Amino acid sequence: MGKLVVAELISIDGVSEAPGGEPGYRHTNWVGKRHEAKQIEHKFKEVLDHEALLIGRVTYESFAGAWPAYKGPFADRMNGMPKYVVSSTLKDPAWNNTIVLQGEPMAAVARLKQSLKGGILVGGSRMLANALRRHGLVDEYRLMVFPVILGSGAAFFDRTEDATNLRLTATHTSPNGAVELV
Repeated sequence: MGKLVVAELISIDGVSEAPGGEPGYRHTNWVGKRHEAKQIEHKFKEVLDHEALLIGRVTYESFAGAWPAYKGPFADRMNGMPKYVVSSTLKDPAWNNTIVLQGEPMAAVARLKQSLKGGILVGGSRMLANALRRHGLVDEYRLMVFPVILGSGAAFFDRTEDATNLRLTATHTSPNGAVELV
């Protein structure tokens, strides 16, 4: 059975909106402005360690609009690995090795977990990640917290009355001050 890992880039105040330069947000590219080589290597290893990528439609459109134009080993991996999209509107994905999951979304993800042996990486996809949490499908979070307070923007976790207790199993610190909490 595949292990479902949610990897997210967030600010210290919990914002995850437009980390890589997506249009329409005041602080767009707030992660891109702070990236450094060791952090990029760490994220590349994370992608290499997973069998497939699971994303929502909005993240699919962002990634599919960017990754095919990039060159190098990281781009080769992102473009070549199997990608599964949770969407009710995406019908004909153009990005290489992309499959739109069919049927009820959370049941489709549960079937995907059963069918894969390796890790399934969820990157970005805030709405999808919250739905996966609500349905108990997340096996691990990898939250890379950047030392910046953005003060506005979409928070990664939805507001809820229910607490979700987690256990810290590892940390990774980058030279730029970002800390990944696993």
